[in-house]
Amino acid sequence: MGFDFDYEAPLLAPLPFEDFDIGLTLTPKVDKTSRITVRQNKYSVPARFIGTNVCVSLRADEVWVFERNELVVRHPRLAGRYGFRDLLDHYLEILRHKPGALEHSTGLAAARESGQFTDTHDAFWAAAIASRGRSEGTRALIEVLLLHRRLPDEAVVAGMKAVLEAGSVSPDLVAIEARKAVAAAGGPPPVVIAPQAAAVITEPGTAEPAEPEPESAQVISLPQRRPALPPDSRPEPSLAAYGQLLSIQPKGSV
Repeated sequence: MGFDFDYEAPLLAPLPFEDFDIGLTLTPKVDKTSRITVRQNKYSVPARFIGTNVCVSLRADEVWVFERNELVVRHPRLAGRYGFRDLLDHYLEILRHKPGALEHSTGLAAARESGQFTDTHDAFWAAAIASRGRSEGTRALIEVLLLHRRLPDEAVVAGMKAVLEAGSVSPDLVAIEARKAVAAAGGPPPVVIAPQAAAVITEPGTAEPAEPEPESAQVISLPQRRPALPPDSRPEPSLAAYGQLLSIQPKGSV
């Protein structure tokens, strides 16, 4: 068998470039609770898909949800029937308008159970409620939870700790401190604005400008403005010829 395979291997077609989808493709509709029903179990999807059909790849141990060709969320597949699996991040846009529903939501319970909603989140929430009231304090927490979409979790938690130590509950300050934590951990460098062009110094009694003294650090400056063009020295055109043309009248004119 081994000799036969060595003989036939060069004659075989190459493997396809695309990965073969091993899941069962389904197109369930998202209900008003931002969930889809797959094999009598419910899974949450982002709230923007409410009322639309999404593409689902049902696999042996996972449920993949796609928006066109982009993977939106991967849920562990539930065993049995009539179960549900919710992610708190999928409901943040709704909870921003209905902050009172956050405390007893299934998404918050799942986030606490998984460890994504930490004691620091609870401390920030309690401080925000004490400072701004229950509704506005909960909205401040939701704004912080939205930061997890674009910043690492540990950076957001570090930002909340720094803001709480400063005696504030501002989500904007949490974002600033979280970005500082990302930079301290070796993240992308901050954006540096190039300084303006250095002035050219002309020594008195000389026609050539003096060269600026070299500095220890390299300075990247914008291109200097082009000098103004010299005035036009050509004589103005004479209008006498145009006057002669205007004085000639065609035949038959009045």
